[in-house]
Amino acid sequence: MVGGSAARVRSVRVTLLILTLLLSALFLFPYVFLALSSFKPAQEVITIPPTFFPKTFSIENYQEMYNYINVEKSLLNSFVSAFGSTAIAVLLGALSAFALVRANSKLSAILLAMVFFLKMIPLSAIAVPIYRIITSFGLYDTRIALVIALAATNMPLVIWIMIGFFQSVPVSLDEAACVDGASSLATFFRVILPVSVPGIATAGILTLFLSWNDFLLSLMLTSANAKTFTVSLSEFLLGYQINLGPMTAASFLFSFPIIILAIFAQKYIIQGLTAGAVKE
Repeated sequence: MVGGSAARVRSVRVTLLILTLLLSALFLFPYVFLALSSFKPAQEVITIPPTFFPKTFSIENYQEMYNYINVEKSLLNSFVSAFGSTAIAVLLGALSAFALVRANSKLSAILLAMVFFLKMIPLSAIAVPIYRIITSFGLYDTRIALVIALAATNMPLVIWIMIGFFQSVPVSLDEAACVDGASSLATFFRVILPVSVPGIATAGILTLFLSWNDFLLSLMLTSANAKTFTVSLSEFLLGYQINLGPMTAASFLFSFPIIILAIFAQKYIIQGLTAGAVKE
């Protein structure tokens, strides 16, 4: 019986491993195809039937993409808007989540419900009001406009993640800091924040991904000076043709850093999303 049970467990594990590998290959195939296509000559990218591996290794597409977009400026705009908005959203979102958890009142429950409600609103539904507000302040086509807009739209996600973390932090830590004479802000930054690093990392990484990949707000709030890389990618789509060769190179260049970051940060993402799921 024991041997049969062990065999069944082993067969289940092998089956799950095979399914995991198949699903991983299914999800990775488009990105690997994109990466390999970026090193094909432009004419080979659009050949029919398509080839998976390059017949001729070439960096032609990476040279050609500079003829269509300002690569350095677009990457800088994406970097500033993504990291700037992430820093603001994580800081203000964490402070708001801590206040909501520690207040423990009817008002905080109402505010928490409003946060969840805001998270469910599609971005397309509030894009036009955001555009009106930004233009009324004269911030159109500026990096600060993107930073503010992205931080505001991503803050509900930060609050939602951090609330679960702060609920698992004992109130006795606050009380001990208060006895030592620490203010509320000092307690937050010196006591609560250090024990909430996995939650901060998770909220920051997910917010960074959303900001880095944003297209709708970047398209509506920029035209030339603050144009991000996602908006620049659309410039490969001309009236009667698509420049697929240079577009694959630009897409791979834009996505590769964030893919690497996701690989190294997956441990923190899992810890952050599962912490607080089990309470003592």
